Amino acid sequence: MSQVAERAGLKDNGVLLEFTLPATSRRLDCMFTGRDRSNGANALIVELKQWERAVESDGDRVLTFVGGAHRDVLHPSAQVGGYCNYLSDSHTAFHPDTDPISLTGCSYLHNYVFEPGDSLNAPKFAELLREFPLYSADDSQGLIQCLNERLGGGRGAEILNRIERSKYRPSPKLLEHVSKVIEGRPEYVLLDEQIIAFDQVLAAARRAKASKRKNIVLVIGGPGTGKSVIALNLLAKLAGEGFTSHYATGSKSFTETLREIVGKRAAALIKYFNSYTELEPDALDVVICDEAHRIRTTSSNQYTPAAKRTGKAQIDEIVDVARTAVFFIDDRQIVRPAEIGSTQLIRQTAQRYGATIQEINLEAQFRCGGSDGFIQWVDNTLEIARTPSVIWNLREPFEFKIFDTPQALDTAIRGKLVEGARRE
Repeated sequence: MSQVAERAGLKDNGVLLEFTLPATSRRLDCMFTGRDRSNGANALIVELKQWERAVESDGDRVLTFVGGAHRDVLHPSAQVGGYCNYLSDSHTAFHPDTDPISLTGCSYLHNYVFEPGDSLNAPKFAELLREFPLYSADDSQGLIQCLNERLGGGRGAEILNRIERSKYRPSPKLLEHVSKVIEGRPEYVLLDEQIIAFDQVLAAARRAKASKRKNIVLVIGGPGTGKSVIALNLLAKLAGEGFTSHYATGSKSFTETLREIVGKRAAALIKYFNSYTELEPDALDVVICDEAHRIRTTSSNQYTPAAKRTGKAQIDEIVDVARTAVFFIDDRQIVRPAEIGSTQLIRQTAQRYGATIQEINLEAQFRCGGSDGFIQWVDNTLEIARTPSVIWNLREPFEFKIFDTPQALDTAIRGKLVEGARRE
């Protein structure tokens, strides 16, 4: 890469290596900054690959040898395009209403020689390649020309400094997009006490933004009370009002499924609890923590470099980064021993921070046809809680069976679906 930059005549430009995308663990290989011949401020991301061959796979993926094995990975143009879109939506240096730096990207496969009909140039990638071109070992001259056209005017240091000084903040267009994606979906409609809880949290977030005082809202409810539905509606409403907000969980499967539902762009506001190790205090107006019982002691793990192990409590990272932290929790949903989230922990944290705290309790069940009796019987039978429903009522519109194997249960459920049963 250094040889290509030298041949392109870049002598007065900024260079960022291994630049971390804010609020993620992803890093850019290389970013150049400078001005074009028309004096426009530019930044160019170059994704570097050591690949030698690739074969076509599904969607925007290809199959190549990486990390000691053949793996399904994103097409380089899709990868660098995702980085560009993320930065444009979340980094103030690239927001269109702030004298933006023009941002684009490309890929350089410096060991790769294209063959006729190469999978990386398949017709389905044509649009991606037009916007985010790919250069190979036998086309370094194309990359040199690209660098020269976008950055040949030099004076890149000032642009690099603007990027480093700029802050993480979701753009107004992204917030508007997220609001439109979530609002109005029939599966996210609120009912009864869910509406009351939604209004109470929204009012608390508005007060905290006006007063600039740290605020914590604790929403307590068992399974089926609609905590996640309320949380997603809050994200949509707050985004629509211009609040910089995140929806965060500690569950990988739940988070990734939700990102697929809302789409790639809206997924930028759906995070994990460990996403806040490097953001500045009060960088966000609101962080909505779903399944807060899955908060861990710390965000560090076995892969965290020693230099980045701060020892800071994960709940402190969340409360620090948000003007208002909203915790949806069920103390009885324990998943793993390392997860320590509890109503007691949140109350103690609020007291340490001198934050105002508001508690909201959800009681009505919105699953199992609305049968509180069935839920109470399950709780009592499994000794989760003492309830009035001690004996199984055969008149309940539910079946109770004990299966010998998971496969037998799966077969029974599929049989019910064939008979016309609804998915709950």
